[in-house]
This record gives sequence, C-alpha cells and structure tokens, in this order.
Amino acid sequence: MDVEDRHRPLKIYFIPYLAAGHIIPLSDIARLFALRGHHVTIITTPSNAQSLENHKSSHFHVHTFQFPSQEVGLPDGIESLSAVTDLDNSIRVYHAVIKLQGLIADFVEQDPPDCIVADFLYPWVHDLANKLRIPRLSFNGFSLFTICAMESLKAHPIDDDSASSFVIPNFPHHITINATPHKDSKGYMDPLLTVALKSNGFLINNFVELDGEEYVRHYEKTTGHKAWHLGPASLIYKTAQEQAERGQKSLLSVHECLSWLNSKRDNSVLYICFGTICYFPDKQLYEMASAIEATGHGFIWVVPEKKGKDDESEEEKEKWLPKGFDERNREKGMIIRGWAPQVLILGHPAVGAFLTHCGWNSTVEAVSAGVPMITWPVHSDQFYNEKLITQVRGIGVEVGAEEWQFCGFWESKKLVGRDRIEKAVRRLMDGGHEADIIRRRAQEFGKKAQKAIQEGGSSHENLTALIDDLKRLRDCKPLD
Repeated sequence: MDVEDRHRPLKIYFIPYLAAGHIIPLSDIARLFALRGHHVTIITTPSNAQSLENHKSSHFHVHTFQFPSQEVGLPDGIESLSAVTDLDNSIRVYHAVIKLQGLIADFVEQDPPDCIVADFLYPWVHDLANKLRIPRLSFNGFSLFTICAMESLKAHPIDDDSASSFVIPNFPHHITINATPHKDSKGYMDPLLTVALKSNGFLINNFVELDGEEYVRHYEKTTGHKAWHLGPASLIYKTAQEQAERGQKSLLSVHECLSWLNSKRDNSVLYICFGTICYFPDKQLYEMASAIEATGHGFIWVVPEKKGKDDESEEEKEKWLPKGFDERNREKGMIIRGWAPQVLILGHPAVGAFLTHCGWNSTVEAVSAGVPMITWPVHSDQFYNEKLITQVRGIGVEVGAEEWQFCGFWESKKLVGRDRIEKAVRRLMDGGHEADIIRRRAQEFGKKAQKAIQEGGSSHENLTALIDDLKRLRDCKPLD
C-alpha cells in the first residue's frame, strides 16, 4: 500500500430513517466526515432532501429515490414520520420505506462505498454490507446510556410486565423507572438491537463526558461491541443563520425570533417543545397552558402546526387554550406552530429552562447550550434519557410522567395535571439554591460539549480514530 492510497478519502453512504429526528443528526454526523475531506452521500427522498440543501458541497452529496406515496395512499410530499400526525399514516410511511429497500440496495451494489452508515431501523443493510464485504456502522440516535439500559433489559427481562416501576438490572447506577415500556416496545426494539450489535460499531451523537466513561466500559464489557461518540454534531453550526436553516423551514424568521428573545432578561424564558412526533390530546395541552400562565414566566411554546391557525374557531381553540390566553400573554409569551429553530433558541441567554420530552436530539442540544431541563418523557428512549438528565448528571428536574407510550401518536390515558407541571417549572425558573446548582451543572456540561468537538477533544479524537479504522479496513480488503 503506497502513501497515496493511505491518504485517499473515504467514500461513505449514509442511509437515515425517514423522520426528522433521524435524518438531521445523521446528516450532521455525515457533515463531520465531509469537513475532514471524505466523500459522503446521503440516500433519501426528494422532500427530505430539501432540508439538506445547505449541506451540499464537493464532499457532501445527496442521492434521492422517489417516495412511493401513491402506492401506500399518502399525499405527494408526505415522505417522513415527521410529516404525519396520526398512527394510520405513520404505518403508511413505514410500508413506503419498506418499498424503497430494493432500490437502495441496487444503488449501493452498483457503486459500492468503503462503508455504509445506516439507521438501525434498516436491519436489511447488515446482509447487504456482508455481501459487498464492506464495514457497516449503525445509528439509532440514542445515547449510549440508553442503549446500555435497553441491553440490560434484553439480557435480564422484567418478570412482571404489569409493574408500575422497575429497576434497570445489572447497571452501573441504581436507576428506578416509574413507568413500564408499552408491551409492544420490547418486541419491536430487541431484534433491531441484536442486528445492530453485529455491525462494526454504533455511532453516538453524544460526547463521552455526558454518557460517562463508566457506561462506555459497561457497554464494551457486556456486549463486546464498539461505540463511537462523535457529537454533539449540531455544534458544527456556528452562526444564527446556519442554526435556523438546520432541518425544516420555520414559519418564524430568524430576525423575529432573535428580536423577541433580545427583549427578555437572561434566564427569564421557558422554552417548551415536544419534538416532531409527540402529540398530546387537547385536554393535556390545556393543563400545560394553565400551568405556564400560572408560573408568570415568559415562554416560547412550540405546538403542532394544526394548532393556532388563523382559521381556528374560538370553540376549537378553547379546547386546548384557556379563554383569553393569547391576549393575556401577548407580551410575555410566543407560540410557534410546527417547526422551530431550536438550536438558535436554546443558545440564547434569555432561555432559562427547557420543558422537553427528552428525545435525544433535544436533550443533547439543550446540554450543548448549557440549558437545564424539565423532563416529561412520552415514548421510546425518552424515559431512560430522563434518568441520565436528572438522576445521573443532575441537570434537570422531573415533571413526573408515568405513562410510557409505544409511539407519539397514541392517546394518553393519564393526564399530567397543571399543579405538577407548575411545580416542576418553578423549581428551575423561580431561582433558589437547587435551581442555582442545577443551572451551574448544566452550564459546565455545555462547556464540556463545546470542548469535545474541538481539536484535541474527545469526540474530535474519536472521529480521527474511526476514520483511521475505516481506512485500515478498506486498505486491507482482499482483492476479488
């Protein structure tokens, strides 16, 4: 092998699952490789590709396949889980994604890369990579802490599925979860994790200092598998415009958002957002609105796009907002429909806390900005993330959610009352000794996040080591 071969850039295909919470972080990670001079290609569909327009460069490419909307009964342009608002249409998206499998496989076989990075929701990529004799890296957008928790429960199942709480078995910390996963969750997740563990490693959109060295050691000891911490990848966006253009287009302009935030005192605004696929019933939104108003604090509240439209009748609005809420809070609060420039908002000094569903993207973005969290998990990995935030790292407080849904489209049965929400918000936003300690810890982790991606930082070094590993695998590949 000569020097020229050793320095030849890698060619890597990235195959994200069709949901904003999967596409955005994996595309950010792809950009990390592109910034090092390697050739990356995102494989997706036309509508999803629109959110990647600002990434394109001589090293960053996007290849699209037509989404089979009509075949599954979806309107044109609806090409991801984030674009639907009910379970029936989410199932249609799932079936459409399955139909793309053959097209993607053919494309990869015709022009094989040096490595495939695929979402773990695509277990079929395992056989494809083996056929082509190329390494496969797995991505699921979870923290390593959460993957460790899921693996512990896979190896040591809970005996009583009807229990209202459980302790994570064989775990570095004593963690009690005051809710149990939906009965279908484990049957869905375990096979996917099993196939992911056959890959050459997990890519983690986090930094070692937040997950903790103890969980890196625990993971490698219990699974024999490698995990590469490369994040927080969102920190590659430095300017306000770059942060605002990340992901989908917001109805709110950068200027309008910053002007409003600039008029507020530091740490005086509560930011409220539950991601792209958490849909609360109207009565739960009503409790949330009542609690927000009762605290008296300023707020930015992100609600589903269908809420608060100009043509919404007063009768419809009063199902989820107390009468006169808009008028009473015109100066104090801002309601954003649909997509919000979250990284931009969290990075503003006016934001003092984040009421969140604990989706991992939201969590790591809050940590990167040094913003403490008020946790309200709903489904998937979120109940595990909550414990990392509150119990292990001490950078948030819990609302006390006790209902673990299978997905964000299911109707909640247990209402979280306004008093409980107000109490949690006040613990952070009213100040005091506890709030000061939590805020200081959050700010310290924010500094560690920034350091991790800089030259010499843990994530920067991990990316260098991973690139070297992939080059070694490429250059040692036997000739046919």
